Amino acid sequence: MKQAINSNNYLEEYLNKVRSKGRYSFTWTEAKAQFDISDKALNQSIYRLKSKKRVAQIRKGFYAIISPEYSNRGMIPVHLFIDDMMKSLGRRYYVGLISAAALHGAAHQQPMEYFIITEKPAMRDIKNKKLKINFYVKKDWSDNDIIQKKTEAGYINVSSPELTALDLFYYQDSFGVNKITSILQELAEEMKIAPLVKIAKKYPQTASIQRLGYLLDKELGNSKLSEPLLKILNDRKYSTILLSIDKNKEGKVDEKWKIIKNMKVESDL
Repeated sequence: MKQAINSNNYLEEYLNKVRSKGRYSFTWTEAKAQFDISDKALNQSIYRLKSKKRVAQIRKGFYAIISPEYSNRGMIPVHLFIDDMMKSLGRRYYVGLISAAALHGAAHQQPMEYFIITEKPAMRDIKNKKLKINFYVKKDWSDNDIIQKKTEAGYINVSSPELTALDLFYYQDSFGVNKITSILQELAEEMKIAPLVKIAKKYPQTASIQRLGYLLDKELGNSKLSEPLLKILNDRKYSTILLSIDKNKEGKVDEKWKIIKNMKVESDL
């Protein structure tokens, strides 16, 4: 049942109720359903709160509630609203790549951007002065490879350390081998053999398995994780590939992994 408007602060009162339930976001449709007001009146109320830096528009029809501790920034952390936003869109998703690595304690430099994996159709990146969310498309994934991480706003979907490592090479053109190597030095400490084997066996891109195995073996000296990957590769047909896809095509071939080392690997650590 829609509420009657008894004060000019009706929307702020509504947002306080939303926050009391542990949420940091709301949709235009949710707010509209609460009150017997016109679209114009609601838009004006939201605009006033935006001017006061009480709310921030994330995308059309979806807003973050700026709690006092984040008022100076004018934006709350992405993990406080991303699950609500993706659910409001009816989209499967998980926090992946560098963002997932950071949540697993494997990012010596906290990324200023956020990385989300979702299904088709592709979503437009969200980029402004206070927020940068990159959306990557993936055909499919198993929910068994996704971890539920608790936040102040509930739970978010995050790729496991093992899936994160493989995904970094799947999308390596966005990061580069050196950056990925730096992340792997720390991420490898969180990776376990059994889930790595399970995920790698069904991972669609063989080249990602090759590059991950090669770096774990030749650059990080981690045979415990690399040897099971080699066994998986030997059960597939795999050809010689470049270590870096954006460098020249010349280099010494590592016959074990069928990798052309066309660059010098230099970790940031």
